[in-house]
Amino acid sequence: MKRLLLDKLIAWKNRDKRKPLLIDGARQTGKTFLLEELLGKEFAQVLRLDFLETPDLIQVFSGSLDPTELIANIEVFTGVAFDPKADLLILDEIGECQRAVTSLKYFAEKAPEYFVAASGSNIGLLSSFPVGKVEQYYLRPFTFREFLWASNEAMLIKAFESQANSEIVHTKLFEKLTDYYFTGGMPEAVKCWFENSNVGSLERIAAVSQIHLNLIEGYKRDFGKYSGKLDSQLIESVFSGVPSQLSLVLDESVKRFKFKGVFEKKSRYLEFEGAINWLHRCRLVLKNYPIEGKPRSPLAAYKKDNMVKLFLFDVGLLNAMLETSFKEIKQQGYAYKGYIAENFVQQELAALGIEPSFSWLSGRAEIEFVVSNDSGKIVPVEVKSGKRTRAKSLKSYIDKYAPHKTIKLTGTQGSSELEQDNIVMPLYYTEFLLSRI
Repeated sequence: MKRLLLDKLIAWKNRDKRKPLLIDGARQTGKTFLLEELLGKEFAQVLRLDFLETPDLIQVFSGSLDPTELIANIEVFTGVAFDPKADLLILDEIGECQRAVTSLKYFAEKAPEYFVAASGSNIGLLSSFPVGKVEQYYLRPFTFREFLWASNEAMLIKAFESQANSEIVHTKLFEKLTDYYFTGGMPEAVKCWFENSNVGSLERIAAVSQIHLNLIEGYKRDFGKYSGKLDSQLIESVFSGVPSQLSLVLDESVKRFKFKGVFEKKSRYLEFEGAINWLHRCRLVLKNYPIEGKPRSPLAAYKKDNMVKLFLFDVGLLNAMLETSFKEIKQQGYAYKGYIAENFVQQELAALGIEPSFSWLSGRAEIEFVVSNDSGKIVPVEVKSGKRTRAKSLKSYIDKYAPHKTIKLTGTQGSSELEQDNIVMPLYYTEFLLSRI
């Protein structure tokens, strides 16, 4: 279960001095496994303190936050001898203890030689945060590359990483992509999928589906626990409303979120803003802002908060909420396959650091994504889930703005790398999009 983020964490470990590490992300995305099992291999000893599992840990942080005194108190509480200059201290679910969060500031200022890592799934909801005193990363569900790594199919992984372009590679990678559409990137679902490859297909599918349902119910329970002054029912309605609004979309581009009918007696953005932002801060939804008129850099300067598309943070959970069968996904004949492809691309862009993302809107014409390159030039990115690659909206965009380059992400094998201006890339190579703009 290799993770892309591990290389950055090892680089953090190898520095002479460092700020505490903070891994943010939705529940069950593998934060603890990443720190304890993967990064932990680099240390002689790992000591993990879980504030959710052991609420009494809060008393350790109730007094002095001086790093030396804290380590002494941790040793007393755990009964474990600990060398913070050689061993790794993990503060898990740190959002449950505000003073533990505050302690990261003192570890950064007074003990930069210590190895302190923290993780949490409600970091975005904290009332105060040690800005500039931590090295922060987001851990999202498995990307498609990480999904391939979990398959242990060495030759296919090699073909993917070299962006091979052949009929046989396309057949194999597209088959894996549709598997990924079903499983998504939640570590438990991915592990179950590959560990049960030798059992009956119906049992394997049912096992992953049950994991999805358990995860969804777990998130819904969290709404009540962590929503504070916000209405947990409103949060749940928005969360459930992301897939339910697909009835308005079918196989066309995703439209901006429609608020009418989502929650009784509420129909305006301002009434939903708190719930949307809560879900976004908890990493459960991804945002995309349609830009009207000519897109210019920086794109964020032209967004309108009340015009927003919402995507789910994991495509497998999205299909589970839609009750889409594995067979429908594999046959790629169901009504919402365009939206699933778009959600997949949004996830891959988020893993590249592009979140929120942006799209383009002009009348009935819409480009799913517009991306700015290092020179500030805007590249339109059209998403086509199937083999038909004709794109009226992209033609409209070209006629209006004559972009220096266009990209289409499709269900086809794609065009040759020799094509530099009007690029057609298979969807499974979305990770490599930035290298082509």
